[in-house]
Amino acid sequence: MNTNLQTPVDYLKGVGPSRASLLRKELGIHTYQDLINLFPNRYLDRTKYYKINSLQRNTADIQIIGVITKFKEISQKRGKRLVATFQDDTGSMELVWFRGHKWIRENLKLNTSYVVFGKTNWFNGKFNISHPDVELKTEHENNLRSAMQAIYPSTEKLSNKGITNRVMTKIMQNLFLETKGKFAETLSKKLLENLNLISKSEALFNIHFPQNIKMLSKAEFRLKFEELFYIQLQLILKNLIHKSKIKGFTFEKVGVLFNSFYKEHLPFELTNAQKRVLKEIRRDLGSSAQMNRLLQGDVGSGKTIVALMSILIALDNGFQACLMAPTEILSVQHYNGIKQLCKNLKIRIKLLTGSSKTLDRKKIHESLENGELDLLIGTHALLEDKVKFKNLGLAIIDEQHRFGVAQRSKLWKKNTFPPHILVMTATPIPRTLAMSVYGDLDSSIIDELPPGRKAIKTVHRFDSNRLKVFKFIKDEIDKGRQVYIVYPLIQESEKMDYKDLMDGYESIARDFPMPKYQISIVHGKMKPADKEYEMQRFVNGEANIMVATTVIEVGVNVPNASVMVIESAERFGLSQLHQLRGRVGRGAEQSYCVLMTSHKLSNDSKTRIETMVKTNDGFEIAEVDLKLRGPGDIMGTQQSGILNLRIADIIKDNDILKHARYCAKQLLENDPSLGHPENAVILETYRQMSKYKNIWNYIS
Repeated sequence: MNTNLQTPVDYLKGVGPSRASLLRKELGIHTYQDLINLFPNRYLDRTKYYKINSLQRNTADIQIIGVITKFKEISQKRGKRLVATFQDDTGSMELVWFRGHKWIRENLKLNTSYVVFGKTNWFNGKFNISHPDVELKTEHENNLRSAMQAIYPSTEKLSNKGITNRVMTKIMQNLFLETKGKFAETLSKKLLENLNLISKSEALFNIHFPQNIKMLSKAEFRLKFEELFYIQLQLILKNLIHKSKIKGFTFEKVGVLFNSFYKEHLPFELTNAQKRVLKEIRRDLGSSAQMNRLLQGDVGSGKTIVALMSILIALDNGFQACLMAPTEILSVQHYNGIKQLCKNLKIRIKLLTGSSKTLDRKKIHESLENGELDLLIGTHALLEDKVKFKNLGLAIIDEQHRFGVAQRSKLWKKNTFPPHILVMTATPIPRTLAMSVYGDLDSSIIDELPPGRKAIKTVHRFDSNRLKVFKFIKDEIDKGRQVYIVYPLIQESEKMDYKDLMDGYESIARDFPMPKYQISIVHGKMKPADKEYEMQRFVNGEANIMVATTVIEVGVNVPNASVMVIESAERFGLSQLHQLRGRVGRGAEQSYCVLMTSHKLSNDSKTRIETMVKTNDGFEIAEVDLKLRGPGDIMGTQQSGILNLRIADIIKDNDILKHARYCAKQLLENDPSLGHPENAVILETYRQMSKYKNIWNYIS
């Protein structure tokens, strides 16, 4: 890497202190290196010139050669606007500026040939361009120019201060002139040859000043590959170092608790997927390295049993364990479920949440520290400093994406030795994201449902078919089944949602009259005790129908419920629809999910509904969701740092990402320390990247 690329951008010709300070604040550009890595958003074809009489009324970017014949200032509500008459040999149009008048009057000359460039507007029967790029025709012809002109990322502040795209292009030209366009290579000869990549210098030149469309696509491929390759190299190396440096407790035996549970108390036969995942976990726990594993499994795939059996291995080896969930409902559900499963085993289990009483807390803290307590289940309350374990051997985190990196690391510090970590999620993470965001975790997937479960049938019905849907519900209730009817809950329009829910409830009550039918209702405005009472009526089978807002998304398990009707399904996101559907299909009977919508559907809504009808596969659904919403939304803000890539796009460049990970893996298998002479350039680049602030610090 050229040493001078770390030169502050202030020293580049055409920048200077005040522009440098703006570039730092607005675009994070501190050095030559940052500037060269400011890649264009898009490109414009600047080989074509238009005539004024051939302009169309579509606000496109156009380029015209002509002269300014006069200026005039026009008063408006706030301040004035400067208007220039611009003409060529076919007609005239206007150029408009709302600020910077003095500079324009002093610098633009009348009756001189200019090339103007910008977006056209139609106003008062004439075309105009506001704040156009204006360049002397003579200069325009002499520039370091390419057929495709780069358009750089910008902000309002930059354009207000006169740092236009033309200025950015000029600054970039100066950078290439100063460095003579020579940049140190960052990939090994072998990679360049095997993948037929152009050199770093060629790639950088053609990304900023493409010679033609073919060279532009070669440059893009080379730079995207490089960016994704170094991220994957970092993640895989991190995992290797983690395994060799961070020692974990070695759980040597599978003992009495595990064996007696497996042989005598397991409520059902494990699926092959569960057995496979347990083997992977046992292998991790038995090695001397700290386990760092991500366990993915769709709703109802049986992650809890796998978690419990992993906990039993820890207890068999004389260690304590904890299970942390993001909400109180979920942690209570885990607590009740695990307590029930372990009722014949001598295990001491406690629950700790925000609403635990002070006295109970004290007892829990004491019995944790003196080692009397084997397993603690709870919410964020587990992270409080007062919670100290005698010897925590295994920490399980459920629905990991709701916890930040800092919160996870708090669990590490509960011990002198880091515990083994198992991270679980029922929200399938698309492979693309898993490779990037969790690329440093080993990944296990439970990809089959327990035997006897039938796939849920999903159908889409319009509101006009409501009577038929009601008839279907009655038939199911006659068979002894129960039904959920769910309404959307979107905070901004709570009043409207509440009205929808109440209107819906009234019409259902009319069609399903008492005493033949019993209806429970649950929504956010109810007192917790009332909510609990209504939920229990449904769980116990006293109510046939539960009308609810999305509060039932997490944590209700009613095997007898076989129908899920989702009202205004177009207002739900894909992952929400998938989670809701997972509330039925928990028994042996055929279950159904009915998506009700109005006739007016946006394209995205159509895609979501079609995807739900077509597949029950959470991973396939997650891939579609990723395409619709983009990575930032899916991972939430805590993880989005990694996704701020300079040129690659995790979704669109999925194939390049897979290839980059494969190449990084191969490289490290053959040369784990990157010590071979042929990899010297990769090692050096990697060191430099780690030294200068880059994306590494975002990766958890």
